[in-house]
Amino acid sequence: MENLDVTDLQLLNHLQENSNYTTKELAALVNLSQTPVYERLRKLEKEGYVQKYVAILDAEKLGRELIVFCDITLKQHTKEIGNRFVKDILSLVEVTECYNISGDYDFRLKVLVKNMKDYQDFVINSLGSVKNIGSAHSTFVIGTIKQTYAVPL
Repeated sequence: MENLDVTDLQLLNHLQENSNYTTKELAALVNLSQTPVYERLRKLEKEGYVQKYVAILDAEKLGRELIVFCDITLKQHTKEIGNRFVKDILSLVEVTECYNISGDYDFRLKVLVKNMKDYQDFVINSLGSVKNIGSAHSTFVIGTIKQTYAVPL
């Protein structure tokens, strides 16, 4: 982050607010002309500060009304077993996030499903087909208070 100046940080903040800003709009927001803003954006992308541009969809409107955090403990811990688990989890569309964590569990999954019946089906048929899971603990989201994808700068 030491390579970033105030203008780079402003650009990143504005992109986090709205990735659809045009170069012209961003230039006006940071008080530069379009060419330097364009060049800065390409540099930020090339250096990996901007990984990709996405649309954030409303899961509830799309029928994915239930959010579940599922904490997983593996039976055994080897490189091969861990890699296999990761490969299997990556193939499950209901899993929108997966973290390797410390503490009582090995992994935390964020799962989006339609309802409790669909979650039951996911646990039995999808998660149940993943080898070497020792235990799974589910926490159901009652309401979302804050949800952001912005990185504090």
